[in-house]
Amino acid sequence: MRGSRPPFSLPVKRANVTTRPATVSPATKIPLQAYFVIAIGVLAVSLASILIKMAQAEGIPSPLVAASRLAIASLVLAPVTFSRYRQEITGLQRNQFFLAALSGLFLAIHFATWVKSFEYTSVLVGVVLVNTNPLWSAILEVIFLRARLGRWIVIGLIVGIMGSVIVALPPGGSLRFEANAGSILALIGALAVAVYFVIGRNLRATLSLIPYIWLVYSFAAAFLLILVVVTGTPVLGYSPKGYLLLVLTALIPQLVGHSSLNFALRYFPASYVGIAAQLEPVLSAIVAFLLFTEIPTGLQIIGSAIILGGVILASVGQTQKSS
Repeated sequence: MRGSRPPFSLPVKRANVTTRPATVSPATKIPLQAYFVIAIGVLAVSLASILIKMAQAEGIPSPLVAASRLAIASLVLAPVTFSRYRQEITGLQRNQFFLAALSGLFLAIHFATWVKSFEYTSVLVGVVLVNTNPLWSAILEVIFLRARLGRWIVIGLIVGIMGSVIVALPPGGSLRFEANAGSILALIGALAVAVYFVIGRNLRATLSLIPYIWLVYSFAAAFLLILVVVTGTPVLGYSPKGYLLLVLTALIPQLVGHSSLNFALRYFPASYVGIAAQLEPVLSAIVAFLLFTEIPTGLQIIGSAIILGGVILASVGQTQKSS
């Protein structure tokens, strides 16, 4: 990392793209379109869990849901990447490919576990727990990058982890794996994407956004396709609606959602975009209630509110630390 400033910055979730703090001048007038784009981005990523649940309801196995999301996104990005960034891709060094592959591996683990979690738990629990990834990123950077965190970031970490414990425990407090499988898988997904962000930060500093996400998405798709083959997951024989849902999962949350949030970073600080992205669990839970009649328990609502508060506290702390 450059300079003496700690490398911790809250990434935009499931974003699956690494973000750097935007240098937006306070005097710069933010166009109305930027607010519209960030709203579209948050709404689009909020539909990810809904589309996943709908695809699973059509009988599509979780490994295929995860693999198709990254594979389709990579294929859509390939023409733009090679027409505009061919020199950048062909000029990559061996260590850059290694970092991209490693980053893609953890992104694949993130999607494999997070998508699978919805077989065992509700949309609210799965989305809220995976949204704790900025907190785990902070802890990883302290351990491996010797980052020093400000007071509000530390408070946010403590608050967020307390909320995670509340949300993760199933009704009745059972400690059996079957009762906790969804929460465990979602937390593994959060930790995996946190590792993805930390590893990808060095690579992102040397690559433009589109070549970066295409390269990492492609490696992640390759690992997930290997998972599909190893687990013997059928690829054919599903309903047209099921295949349509797979395409929509790649296009709406992955490409429209995260592209919009990255575009918003041209006008807003990364911490602002990160806070806005925390609306995802709220919107996802509302849609899940309307479509699936998923009603969270009182403790899950309280724990979710505590987690969101912790992430927002950490985001505000990072804003103060960067200013």
